[in-house]
Amino acid sequence: MSACRVPRRVTRRRLLLPAAGAAAAAVLLSACGSGGTSGGSQQTKFVQGKDGVDTVKPADRQQAPDISGESTEGKHLDAADYKGKVVVLNIWGSWCAPCIAEAPNFAKVAKETKSKGVQFLGINTRDSKKTQAVSFEEQHKIPYPSLYDPMGKLMLRFPKGSLNPQAIPTTIAIDRKGRIAARALTPLSESELRKMIDPLIAEK
Repeated sequence: MSACRVPRRVTRRRLLLPAAGAAAAAVLLSACGSGGTSGGSQQTKFVQGKDGVDTVKPADRQQAPDISGESTEGKHLDAADYKGKVVVLNIWGSWCAPCIAEAPNFAKVAKETKSKGVQFLGINTRDSKKTQAVSFEEQHKIPYPSLYDPMGKLMLRFPKGSLNPQAIPTTIAIDRKGRIAARALTPLSESELRKMIDPLIAEK
């Protein structure tokens, strides 16, 4: 099952919005929508993987933006607190069928890689109430916290030309130095998720 995306013509229009309109752009994100554009092939240095995972060589990686705010449980949550670990960001919604399909895979891999210095974090988006997100987490036994981002503002913080979110679900892996290292724009199986993060675990 593939992730849902906004038509290309809509994404291009959003590129013309000024920075001050970021919040308005977030409102325009559809329920299975785009979070921006990768910036074009001439501006990017990432490698598009055949398995659906795009990667960046260490020398070309960009620093991840500020990913912080209130969690689905009402607590402050900041991805920067986990610098020194491999951070796996999964952008999801309780309404999203592909998110539901991949949830057991994320729960299992998160538990099994925690001792290896991996921290999973979620970004819940387009759920109008926190209770919807919490119910999803409880139902699927998600063992890690998620930021509550109903308007998709956190998705717009990723720099153009980076491995930024463009669909829901999107999974982004951040290396131990806080740099964007890999991205998947489709739901991931357990084996695909492991292939995405295992090279980052091995990095020193």
